[in-house]
Amino acid sequence: MSSIDATVGTSRGSAVSDRALRTLAGLLGVALLLIVAVALSLMVGSNSIAPGAVLDVLRGGGSAEARDVVMELRIPRTAVGLVVGAALGAAGALIQAFTRNPLADPGILGVNAGAAFAVAVGVAFFGLRSILTSVWLALLGALVVTLAVYVIGSSGRGSADPVRLTLAGVALGAVFAGMTTGMTLSNPDAFEHMRSWNAGSLVGRGLDVLVPILPLVAVALLAAFVLATGLNALALGEDVARAQGANVIAIRIGVIASVTVLAGTATALAGPIAFVGLMVPHVARWLFGVDQRRILAASVVVAPVLVLFSDVLGRVLISPSEIPVGIVTAFVGAPVLILLVRRQRASTLS
Repeated sequence: MSSIDATVGTSRGSAVSDRALRTLAGLLGVALLLIVAVALSLMVGSNSIAPGAVLDVLRGGGSAEARDVVMELRIPRTAVGLVVGAALGAAGALIQAFTRNPLADPGILGVNAGAAFAVAVGVAFFGLRSILTSVWLALLGALVVTLAVYVIGSSGRGSADPVRLTLAGVALGAVFAGMTTGMTLSNPDAFEHMRSWNAGSLVGRGLDVLVPILPLVAVALLAAFVLATGLNALALGEDVARAQGANVIAIRIGVIASVTVLAGTATALAGPIAFVGLMVPHVARWLFGVDQRRILAASVVVAPVLVLFSDVLGRVLISPSEIPVGIVTAFVGAPVLILLVRRQRASTLS
C-alpha cells in the first residue's frame, strides 16, 4: 500500500509541476508579446521611427520630430490601447463566468448600446462633439442602461439570474441601438461624428481623456479580482456557492457593476471594439485552465496585446491611411475564435 501511495503522490506532484511550468511559460510568453506590442505601437505608423530613435526620445533626447510623434501621439495612443484592452478583457472574463455562457461578451448587458445612444443624444440635440465629453456621455449611458437591465431582470417572481439579465440586456440593447441608428441617419452632424466612433478607434485619444477615468478602471479591476473567487464557487451552481459561504446576490451586483464600468469606459474611450471581450477569455482558459482568478489575470494582459497588435496592423495595411482598430479586431478575432471554440477545452467553462 505504501508503494502505491508513493506512486500516486509522485504522479500528482508531477502533474502539479507540469501545470505550474505550463502556467509560468504561458505568463512569460504573454508578457513578452505585450512588450513587443508596446514597442511596435511606439515605432510603427505612417511615420515609422527606428527603435534607437524611440529609446532616445524616452531618455529625453532625440530629434524634435521624433519627440513630437512619440510623446504627443504614440505614447497616449498606446496607453489608451493598454487600458481599453485590459478593461475589455476583464469585462469579458467576468461576464462569461457570471452567465456561465462561453459565447457571452460585455455588450450582452446593453453596455455598448447605452454608450452609443448617450453619445448620439449629446451630438444630435446638444451639439456636444469633443472627445472628452463623448467619453463621459458614453459612460453615463452605459451605467443608465445597465441599471435598467438589472431592474427589468429583477422584476417579477424571484431574484435576478443570469438568463433573465441576459435577455433584458439583449432586448434593451436592440431598442437603444435602433433609436441610435434613427437619430444618426436623420441628423448629418450626428452621423458624421458617430461614424468614426462606432468603428472603434484609438486615434485622437490623449492622456487628457484617459487620466480622468483611470481611477474608475482601477477600482473596477480591483473589484473584479476580489469577485473571482466567488465566481469559482458560482460556477458549481448557486446552491453549492451558498453552501460554501458565497454571497450570491453581492457577487451578482459586483459583477454587473464591474462589467458596466470596465466595458463602459473602454467603449467610451475607443468606441465599440468587437471580439476582444469575447475571444480573449477563451485564449486565457485554453492557456491557464478554468480557475477564474487565472483567467481574469491572463485576460487583463492578453487583451491589450490583441488591441495593440490590431492597431498596429490597421496603421500599415493601407498606409498612409488607417483602418480603425475595431474593424481589425473583427477580422482577426473571427477566425481565431472559430479555431478556439473547436477545441473542447477552450469552448467550455469547466
